[in-house]
Amino acid sequence: QGQLVESGGGLVQPGGSLRLSCAVSSSISSIYSMSWYRQAPGKQRELVADIFSSGSTNYADFAQDRFTISRDNAKNTVYLQMHSLKPEDTAVYYCHVIERHGQIYWGQGTQVTVSS
Repeated sequence: QGQLVESGGGLVQPGGSLRLSCAVSSSISSIYSMSWYRQAPGKQRELVADIFSSGSTNYADFAQDRFTISRDNAKNTVYLQMHSLKPEDTAVYYCHVIERHGQIYWGQGTQVTVSS
């Protein structure tokens, strides 16, 4: 079992919604930030959204108004709620965590496919 385990990906029609989850191992502590990245075929991995220990959030332009990042501290889980999905949102979505002392973790990725 990895230290970051994503779930919730799948096939959805254009205009649909998905919620991705990333369960963070309890061995990872003192988290500075939790983020979602994505990588489409033939493209570089790109940031989708961050949520910081302060609670503040940051979104890529394409995610603004359609995606929401949130976290449940009790469950040590970060979520990405996605609405109004478009075919161009098709990608592997990765969870990313940075600890305060700089250690970085990546999840294994979860496929999101938006297609009719």
